Amino acid sequence: MLGRSVSPVFVGRSDELTALGEAFEEACRGNATAVLLGGEAGVGKTRLVHRFAEQIGGARVPPGQAGDTRVPYGQAGDTRVPYGQAGDARVLYGGCVELSSEGLAYAPFTAALRQLVREQGAGQIAALLPDGAARDLARLLPEFGEAGGDGETDTSRARLFEQFLTLLERLADSTPTVLIIEDVHWADRSSRDLIAFLSRNLRIPQVLMVMTYRSDDLHRQHPLRPVLAELGRVNGVLRLDLPRLSRDEVAQQMTGILGSAPQYAKVQKVYERSEGIPLFVEAMLEGDEDCTFPDSMQDLILAAVERLPEETQRVLRIAAAGGTRVGHALLAAVSGLSELELEAALRPAVAGNVLQIADGRAYVFRHSLIREAVHEELLPGEHQRLHARYAEEISKDRALVPPGRAAVELAHHWYGARNDHEALIAAWQAAAKSFKAFAYTEAVPLLERVLMLWDRVPDAAERIGVDHIAVLEKASVAAHAGGEVDRGMKFVNAALAELDETREPNRVAMLIVRRTYLKISKGRVGFVEDLRHALRLVPEPGSARAEVLMPMSQHLMLRGEAEEGGACVEEGMRWARELGDRCLEAEFLLNLGLGHSLTGDIEATIDVNMRALEIGRQENAGRVITRAIGNLIDALLDTGRSDEALKLSEEGWLAAKRYGRLRASGLFILNNRAEALETIGRWDEAIETIERALSFEPTIRTRHHLLRVRADIALARGELELVEGILAEIGVLKDRPEDFVQDITNSARLRIGWHLLREEYGLALAVAERVLARPSQSSKAMLGWRLLTLLRTVCDAAGELEPDRVRAVREQAAEVAVHLSTGSPVAEAYRLSYSADFDASAAAWERLGRPHNQARALMRAASAAAEAGERDDAAARLKVALPLATALGAAPLIGDIERLSRRVGADQHPREPSALLTPRELEVLRLVALGRTNRDIAAELFISAKTVSVHVSNILAKLGVATRGEAAAVAHRRSLLSH
Repeated sequence: MLGRSVSPVFVGRSDELTALGEAFEEACRGNATAVLLGGEAGVGKTRLVHRFAEQIGGARVPPGQAGDTRVPYGQAGDTRVPYGQAGDARVLYGGCVELSSEGLAYAPFTAALRQLVREQGAGQIAALLPDGAARDLARLLPEFGEAGGDGETDTSRARLFEQFLTLLERLADSTPTVLIIEDVHWADRSSRDLIAFLSRNLRIPQVLMVMTYRSDDLHRQHPLRPVLAELGRVNGVLRLDLPRLSRDEVAQQMTGILGSAPQYAKVQKVYERSEGIPLFVEAMLEGDEDCTFPDSMQDLILAAVERLPEETQRVLRIAAAGGTRVGHALLAAVSGLSELELEAALRPAVAGNVLQIADGRAYVFRHSLIREAVHEELLPGEHQRLHARYAEEISKDRALVPPGRAAVELAHHWYGARNDHEALIAAWQAAAKSFKAFAYTEAVPLLERVLMLWDRVPDAAERIGVDHIAVLEKASVAAHAGGEVDRGMKFVNAALAELDETREPNRVAMLIVRRTYLKISKGRVGFVEDLRHALRLVPEPGSARAEVLMPMSQHLMLRGEAEEGGACVEEGMRWARELGDRCLEAEFLLNLGLGHSLTGDIEATIDVNMRALEIGRQENAGRVITRAIGNLIDALLDTGRSDEALKLSEEGWLAAKRYGRLRASGLFILNNRAEALETIGRWDEAIETIERALSFEPTIRTRHHLLRVRADIALARGELELVEGILAEIGVLKDRPEDFVQDITNSARLRIGWHLLREEYGLALAVAERVLARPSQSSKAMLGWRLLTLLRTVCDAAGELEPDRVRAVREQAAEVAVHLSTGSPVAEAYRLSYSADFDASAAAWERLGRPHNQARALMRAASAAAEAGERDDAAARLKVALPLATALGAAPLIGDIERLSRRVGADQHPREPSALLTPRELEVLRLVALGRTNRDIAAELFISAKTVSVHVSNILAKLGVATRGEAAAVAHRRSLLSH
């Protein structure tokens, strides 16, 4: 039964519908992954996506809309967009649920999964996944059996994400698949994280996510705002804003509702008072013939409710307290009505289109604004009593709510009922369920509620079976796993404040270790002293001491304190062997390898890492295997075996996926892969790898590693603005303290390069002086020798300006060089450049397949030849260097080569600027010349605005111009766009 307030024709939205269709078309080609559809409450987002779903997937109605066969308002006539045929696509639906602060973990994905199971069966869905993977999905739906008992909280969640990604990819193998998620402004943190993960990593054809959200709900602190901002920079993610209806569109909507064309004055009145919000238009036309507009939106929304019978209104108030979706049996139990009485009470609400019948004998309000308005009408006492009734009925029969929802529903309702005892127990149990589903961020507020209620419940410890400190410990684990470092630190500090280290030293030591990892996640320094304190608390041999020695030895090695780190490794290895813990033994071996790497003993590094890898494979230990592979890639790069390093990185990435360690060792492996690609000149691939790794939201330290590699490429291409942004983010420009040798050296090297590119030779020299003042430098080829080579460049550039300072820097660098090892081809190639044997260095780099290093060495050799008056020799070297630099798009080096070529009179056949531009850059230049903004270009090319900005910077550098207007002028003058 349909209310007359809903238009039977589809009004407007043709542009948005076309945009969705084009996004689907691009997704089928593999060029688009997601659409973010924003708009005000009541503006028609749901109807638009349902219309879109009808066109690509036939006339199926989404779960929650069963029996609703209305055509949504929109433009009359055929609005089919030019792609595919109706019924081609599989459409999955999921909606986010508003449920106070707890949310429902993974609610939209659980709903989509339930739809798949209903349509195909759990067995068929499980068959699409690798063996055993369905156990992860069991955390969302019991139909997949018993969930796995994986205790690695930081990796289990990542594995669940991977399984859902794999499921969508497998589904898309046979049928184009669209996942529609509505109301993401209500999404829980876990759902937001999974949405972001899928948006960045769906890279195969035939999959598209469409997500709706209320743009007017996004206050400054709304948790969805940073997610939307970041996804806006992801390639393949399109943002659409759904505007209000125009006056003509309101007239069309009114015509559809009324069945005849309304008078002009009436259209004008409705348009002015509704301001083009379709829901308000409907509400006004449900009123009297004069279309009076109530004093407030709530009165407007409630107008349809207040015309219903009193008993119907009473039941609607009960339903509103139950949430967005309430099962028939639960509503009957809470209301105390019989089946016939409940049906009689609800029939007018269904007929009046206030309430709709969903799947599974459940009811949903037609619009969430209606439920909110009804819920706000509850009196305080009525509100409390209704929540108590819901809690009581669900406690008696958990089958009254969908599987997996009972715990969080009880926590919500007991808290709303102000029953502190039951609310505490329910929150603790719901937190445990959240842990099981890897929903750690949803567990945090639940555990905070337990802590808040603790003093109100005299026997709290007996009721939940743990003490107050255990709740703090669990909350710290949840916060750390969910990336909420500050909250995690708060919980750890609170637990430490309650503990007496003389009575419970082991417990205190483990909390200190956890706090250390939280500090590292925030990029802080000084945590080795904390570990030393923890070590003093566990002087006796055993697992607790070994657990402290492991991070202690690792971080000492990274700080360059090899002697103390080696002692910790030796002791830890001894206890690990006595305990028979081979995985812990392998971890200590890997720490030993870190020490060998930083001292330049590459062969020993490879040997130790291989031993650890073998143990990891024997024990099937994912953490050991992936960490060993990551360290091996780094060692292979230092020996110049780039092809082997790249091949191993592919193996490591697959292993990280297999063992659910994508966000841990997996991102370290991707960082090392990016380094390998950077060294051999495959810069665009390196950038793609970095962006892919960043999409997994790595820890701050890993993010900084990735950004340093990106900055190396940006420096080589002359992208000064990008370099400055990276240096600012990682704290280099503010001299942020750093603990680890690798971080200190690489940050100094990048800052020197930035100053050189800006021709700030004195500042570059100052950085060189500071880094040389360190007690020791690493012998690792990619650290020590690479830094010394750069210092020579600094000295050569600043020699005439600061002769005394340059002389001192050269002397200090020579003292460092004496102690550096040259046990690898890479170290030797850098040493040759440092020693000014540039021709030999260029030959070495050519053998290693590192074109940028080769071109720079040739440029330095040509410069030396030119100074010696050997113009022909200089020209010969420049002739080889130029195509190498051009292929890389290394604008600063190209400029140096061309300037020196002019000085020596070399005929380099000046190139058309178009020869420097990549095909994508030519596309961007064409749009720049048309006056398009970065956002316009991003939308047209289906790339992010940030990527457009990088392309524009490259274009300006390659064309030798400063502004977009000058670039457009060059493009037209030289007919670049006709190539």
